[in-house]
Amino acid sequence: MDEDVSQDYENEIQALEEEIGLLTEKYEDMRQESTFFSDEEILKAIKSLQGETQGETKGHESPSDLQAQLESLETDLSFLMEFTGFHFTSHSKKTVEKTQNRTVQKHRLSGKCHSLPFQLEFQLLEMQNDEKVSAVVSDLSIIMESREDSNVSKFVSRTEEHGDLLTFFRSLSTYAEWYEHRRHTFLHFK
Repeated sequence: MDEDVSQDYENEIQALEEEIGLLTEKYEDMRQESTFFSDEEILKAIKSLQGETQGETKGHESPSDLQAQLESLETDLSFLMEFTGFHFTSHSKKTVEKTQNRTVQKHRLSGKCHSLPFQLEFQLLEMQNDEKVSAVVSDLSIIMESREDSNVSKFVSRTEEHGDLLTFFRSLSTYAEWYEHRRHTFLHFK
């Protein structure tokens, strides 16, 4: 038993000696790097860093101002959701390709418009030319619960072909609003 304990201690001592050796090497490397800079340069860097951090704290608003701004944004979002009927439940964005003047992102979006759930997947190609940005939607895929209305599936197919998100959201908003009215009317007669 004493041999096991002494072996454990020896292993621990060896591990600590190795760690001390690594830390000594790092210290020497850092000391050599610091000799490349003069004392004046080091003081100048410290002062500029202190100035930056003081400038950052001066530029931030107080927590109460940020809280008020957050509440205002939440109120605006709530109003827009109530006004349009759109309630987005999730959104994910993944950058597929990025160059100096071209970015391709894949978006997934899900939510409800009034009581109709929907999911969208599409790629957004953004190109920048001479301070002008243009965006093109491609590979649009719309998933909605199947309804009895064949016109909805035709509309979804046509929208996917053309990649017209604005038309989709406008039409879905109107259709979902009237769908709710019809549903309430039929419930009234049941």
